[in-house]
Amino acid sequence: MPPPLKRIIDQLKREPSRTGSIIITVFGDAIVPRGGSVWLGTLLEFFKALDVDGGVVRTAMSRLAADRWFEREKVGRNSFYRLVKKGRQTFDTATRHIYDPPPSDWTGRFELLLIGNGGDRDASREPLRNAGFGSPLPGVWVAPSGVPVPEEAAGAIRLEVSAEDDSGRRLLSESWPLQRTADAYLKFVKTFEPLRGWIGRRERLEDAEAFVARILLIHHYRRVVLRDPLLPTALLPKDWPGRAARKLCGEIYRGLLPTSEQWLDRHGSNESGALPKAVPALWQRFDEL
Repeated sequence: MPPPLKRIIDQLKREPSRTGSIIITVFGDAIVPRGGSVWLGTLLEFFKALDVDGGVVRTAMSRLAADRWFEREKVGRNSFYRLVKKGRQTFDTATRHIYDPPPSDWTGRFELLLIGNGGDRDASREPLRNAGFGSPLPGVWVAPSGVPVPEEAAGAIRLEVSAEDDSGRRLLSESWPLQRTADAYLKFVKTFEPLRGWIGRRERLEDAEAFVARILLIHHYRRVVLRDPLLPTALLPKDWPGRAARKLCGEIYRGLLPTSEQWLDRHGSNESGALPKAVPALWQRFDEL
């Protein structure tokens, strides 16, 4: 295994268990583009490379199914998992946030959502964060105008505000922990820069190693970028590390993609047999770099 990848895996092992989160990454990055359904055995084969016990993976899948992320289909003794509708909507929003170019047509205004007490506030919290909204106060959410509002927040009171005066800029500074996000981007770059160097030297990667590297790359990047509101350039510091992190992620991802897809060709299956080929949109990720 390449030393840079081994170091990333060793670092992951020192963290609290993130098996469920990695499963989410595998589905969003690799399974949804290939039809959205996968055999449990495919997931178990992947997690072997991370030295994660099969029982841990099965428990994580059961919890995710109980939380209505996935539905399970049994065919004989084999289990197959597919995203439920709610999970697919969340994945679609996250996919745009991770892979699409940051928006460049900002109007200078912000969307302000007001959500009252009760179940709606709790149900909408995570979808709003994943969509790029920040919250300066309980029940108050803000994002650059034009950011899609998640279905869970459809009943919110919606207003538009300007960020060009002092009160608007104060609202922004209190809505997002930008310094914490900047520090997380810098940590991401430090972690994955050696892997870019390895790939850049055209060192050989097995297809299993490429797939593991690709999933861990997006797993780490997703944890940062989904907390980043992707603010317009005019509102960010000149040395904002999010730009360098995206460039690094995109270059590594596109370098790993062909070989990692070969692993899915060989090992990926669903209830109908081998996984179908990926949709063309997969090959367009990070293509603006």
